[in-house]
Amino acid sequence: MEPTRTTAGTPGADVCDDEQRVGRIGHALFRVSRAHRAAAGRLLREIGLYPGQEVMLGRLADHGDTRQSRLVLDLGTDPSTVTKMLQRLERQGLVERRPDPLDRRVSVVAITAKGRDLLDRIEDSWRRLDEITCAGFDDADRERLAALLARLERNLAACQED
Repeated sequence: MEPTRTTAGTPGADVCDDEQRVGRIGHALFRVSRAHRAAAGRLLREIGLYPGQEVMLGRLADHGDTRQSRLVLDLGTDPSTVTKMLQRLERQGLVERRPDPLDRRVSVVAITAKGRDLLDRIEDSWRRLDEITCAGFDDADRERLAALLARLERNLAACQED
């Protein structure tokens, strides 16, 4: 029996949506995650960034100069993805890379003043995204959702440890 598909124009139309045969929660999370990332992308493009770049800038702002190899570990991202992201951010003047003074073979990445100037706009974008995401939710709904999502994250993290 073929899985059913959602109708054209419906979010998630290109993925299986037969909730009787496949993981209902998993599919819902997939669709929500995809829609959230798309909305985040639209908001970030308004300030000249792509998804993920705001996380990199925030990480550098919070932790200071960081080895590129450490960023790969901290962000849980492929080294080539981090390199590409840093190249784009560097071209925009938002970060700079320079040799590590302790080991000149290694690059250290730092946020620039121009990058720091974007941090407030990034936070505004994330606040707007929360408002869009939780439109119609009251404070209790938001708190419960945050708690449930944290629990899901812990469950999934524990699964990775096995």
